[in-house]
This record gives sequence, structure tokens and C-alpha cells, in this order.
Amino acid sequence: MSGTVLVVDGDAKSRRALCDLLSREDVATAVASTGAEALAAIEGGPADVVVTELRLADMDGLELLGAVLQRWPDMPVILLSADATVPRAVEALKAGAADFLLKPVSREQIAFVIKKALASVALRAETAASRQLATSPILGDSPAMREALRVLERAAPGSATVLVRGESGTGKELIARAVHELSLRAAGPFVKIDCASLPEALLESELFGYEKGAFTGAVTRKPGRVELADGGTLFLDEIGELSGALQAKLLRLLQDREFERLGGTKTVAVDVRVVAATHRDLETMVERNQFRQDLFYRLNVVPLWLPPLRARRADVEALARHFCTTFAAANKKPDLALTDEAVQVLRAHRWPGNVRQLQNFMERLVVLSEGPSIDAKEVQAELSRQVRFVTQSSAPRTARSAEEPTPEPSVVGPLEAEVHAAEKKALERALQHAGGNRSLAARLLGVSRSTLYAKLEEHGLL
Repeated sequence: MSGTVLVVDGDAKSRRALCDLLSREDVATAVASTGAEALAAIEGGPADVVVTELRLADMDGLELLGAVLQRWPDMPVILLSADATVPRAVEALKAGAADFLLKPVSREQIAFVIKKALASVALRAETAASRQLATSPILGDSPAMREALRVLERAAPGSATVLVRGESGTGKELIARAVHELSLRAAGPFVKIDCASLPEALLESELFGYEKGAFTGAVTRKPGRVELADGGTLFLDEIGELSGALQAKLLRLLQDREFERLGGTKTVAVDVRVVAATHRDLETMVERNQFRQDLFYRLNVVPLWLPPLRARRADVEALARHFCTTFAAANKKPDLALTDEAVQVLRAHRWPGNVRQLQNFMERLVVLSEGPSIDAKEVQAELSRQVRFVTQSSAPRTARSAEEPTPEPSVVGPLEAEVHAAEKKALERALQHAGGNRSLAARLLGVSRSTLYAKLEEHGLL
């Protein structure tokens, strides 16, 4: 666990015992004997979590809690006491304490509480960093995008489960974050897990956590993503990749707002809002018994469809200019800009990898550009070097958008076989061009790593 825990206790022996316990869990500690020392320590040095005795020489632990939260509202504060009453504990939790423990505490108990607090700090920092570094604001004024944003604005303030649908690279995670930020849970955590990037056994423990001894190596209890999202939003990306067993567990969470940790028997109640996303055709998966019908109905309370970029070409200019400005500033080329002719070339391209592909393409253009502007010739030259890739379609079963051009007809053999062969060839070329580096290959193709791995497995290239 990374982070520093500030231990506040006037009793040197008790303070040292807790520090020794935390050191055995590889947790860095700092110490203070009074409330004033604690506030000075937080002000002058690194501290991520505060663990304080309720009784201090100069102030009450609740007073210290209030002072900490007033100046550092996101810092978890855990209170300890040997003689506190239940009303006192309830008062502390209502005042904003992350937890309240009665002494003596076991190693497992304090380790679990500290791990949960440090994990929440790490997730909050990750969310803040991703928000700060985000290069894909929700831009677009095309009819298809206006409809998606209309649904977003209506659904976000409520508590209903939202299912974000769309091809890979259309910005589903961005929409999920917007749902959270516009909801009444915005002050709570936004916790994400990619269901396609982890094997089933690991995914279950990451989602629901585990008890000590649940499996080899489980030396302490660990909270899962569901538990860490308590009071906030849980984003389940690529929900269509869940196994049948995990689908059943998720259904129980959605129905009853409770779950059990791996290896445990105690039911844990949580207050989370679920936002899920997928590029898969869940209706067809339900028909083929690959996805539970009852879970689909639970997830699909508010469906939100994101159009592919080829169906919203009017938005390409705003996106491209934004990416150009962002990456130019990051690469110390603040005056670099796209010419109008370059924008026209970008709008004419189909962008099978959608916004993510356009974003990666613009970053590459900015990095390689040597002039004061990026013209049409540079864009065409770079497009000619692009690896062609066929994406999996995910669109509502409605009439084709008027903005979306009709796909070019196949000229040789069955279309499915042609697509399969072209896809495999594109994968092989990308891997060859990237020197076997799969992360780079995914960037070249404009897809996520999880999508790349799924395609490599499908074509026997792993």
C-alpha cells in the first residue's frame, strides 16, 4: 500500500504499538501526540490518512476531525477509543469520520480499515488526475450527439442504472464520468473496473473483495471496487464480457444492494449507482443465452447510445482542433494549428476506431509536425500510413442515420469471411509495425488493449 498514515495519540506506548502494526503491513507512518501537532504535521509533510485517539490533551478527537476536514476535506480520518459509547461513534461518523474503531483492535481489523482508506485516497487521486489530463471533452453538435447529450442530462441527476452503448472508442467512459459528475453523488467516489481486462477469478476478487484466507496469498481482508464505490458510482466497462457466475452476483447487487466478499459469509450492504458500458450486442447475447435476460433488464433502465464518429462527421472539426491544441501545448508547440484544408481531409475519413483513433492520430500528427501548421498534405501522408482495421458495430436497431454513409459493398466472397480475413491481416500488420509491442499496436489500430487482446485471441495470434 502506498501512502502515509498519521498516528495521533498522547500515549507513546499506544502510538508506537500502532506504528509497529502498520509497519508490518508495509504502511509508512508519521506521529503526533496532540491535535495541534497533528495539524502542523499535515500542513508540513506528507499525510494521506489520519488515525487519531478520541481523547487528546489539547482537543477532542471530534474537534480534530472537524479541523482536518475543514482544511483537507478529502482526507480520511479514523477515530479510535477504548471507552466510547455507540451514540459517540454515530456522532463521529455523521461528522465525516471514515471509520470508528473500539480498542483493542486486531491487526486484521486495522489493516482492513487502513487499506480501504488508502485505496479511496488513491482512487480519488486517479480520478482527479484523469479529469485533469482528459483530452476528450464531450464535444459535438451533430443531431446524433445532441440526442445522446439530451439523455445524459435527463438521466444523470437521478439514481437509475445507465447502460452506455456504442462502438469501441466512442467515449463511453467519458459519458460515465459525466453521469457521475452531474449526479447527486458527485462528491462521492467514481470507481471504474474493466471487465474485459481481467480473468474471471481475479475480476471477482477485484469487484467484491475477499476475506483473509479466501485463497493462497490472501493474508488480510481486502475491500473490492463495489465496496470502495459506496456512496458514489461504480462504472463497469465492457459489461458484456462477464461470465455467467459473475452476472448472477452482479444481479444480486443491483436488486438488493448487497454482496458477499470472496471467501466470506457476511452480507455487506452498499449504496452505489451502477453505470455500465459495452460495445457488444447484448440483445443477441440474451437470445443466445450468453447474457442473463434479467440482468440485461436491470442494466438497461436508461439506455444511452453513443453514435460512431462516421455518423457525426460534423463534429470532427471541433474534436480535431481541440486535440491539436491540447497536444500542441503538451509538446511545447503552442502555436501549432490545423489548416481548414486539413480539417476537410479529416472529415472525409471514416475513422473506424472512432474518437479514440482520431485522438491518437492527432497526437501523432502534432508530435511529427515540424511547421507552424498542419496542412492537408501532412494529414493525407499520415493517413496513407494508417493500418486499416474493421471495428465491431454496436448500434441501436433503428434506421441508419442520414449522416452515416452506406458501407461499400463486398466484391469477393461472403462478407463475414472477407471481414474476418481483413481483420486478421490488419492485426498482423499492426504487430509487425509495432515490433511485437501490443500496447503500441493497440494505439496504431485506435482500439483499447482489451479489444486488441480479444481480437488476437479470436484470430489465434496470442
